[in-house]
Amino acid sequence: MPQSTRSTIQNCRWHSYRNPVVLAQAAVQEILRAARAAINARGVFRIVLAGGSTPRKVYEALRTEDTDWRCWQIYFGDERCLPPDHDERNSYMAALAWLDHVDIPDKQIHAIPAELGAADAAESYAHVVDSIALFDLVLLGLGEDGHTASLFPHHDLGNVSDAPSTLAVFDAPKPPPQRVSLSARRLSAAREVMFLVTGSSKAQAVADWRAGSPIPASFIVPEGGVDIYIEEASA
Repeated sequence: MPQSTRSTIQNCRWHSYRNPVVLAQAAVQEILRAARAAINARGVFRIVLAGGSTPRKVYEALRTEDTDWRCWQIYFGDERCLPPDHDERNSYMAALAWLDHVDIPDKQIHAIPAELGAADAAESYAHVVDSIALFDLVLLGLGEDGHTASLFPHHDLGNVSDAPSTLAVFDAPKPPPQRVSLSARRLSAAREVMFLVTGSSKAQAVADWRAGSPIPASFIVPEGGVDIYIEEASA
């Protein structure tokens, strides 16, 4: 499928850190700040989680922090179509690293039911997120090919104004081929978006991004812009 065309230019704020530990510490503090602001303003903090090793470090650090976990609502940006307790499930990783260690009520952790298969899971999860006007914070990563969530190059990114909230992916270029992803439009409907990028293997994708190439990550266009927390090696 041909690459989508951006209708809005992405406003990027780049924040560089010397190593992943310092980056994770900064990300934790920003997440907690966003949580306090949302809870004070609306009584609830709706955050979308990313998968991957960089977010895992953030999640592990979060579990020792002091916040009103009862006000947190947890969502996921994408998921692999694997059993719920599979090591490569984003929800399982987040549970082991963080969610199983804090007092967020189970009913407020909204995992994607990807074990149902891509089509059924995407339809089911759309009902979960369609009622939310804006997420408070969306966390995203960056792949070596410029993908984010499970939005891959030369695939439908769901960035048009009438795109569905969720996309069923059947031919992902990385295993497993079946996945579910929030669309670029739905990921962009957020008060804040934070990318977490570490590792020298991401350097070319970052260079393409900075140069204005239409990589999938560049199609996340919230009104307030995106904050990119990047390790110096990735830059």
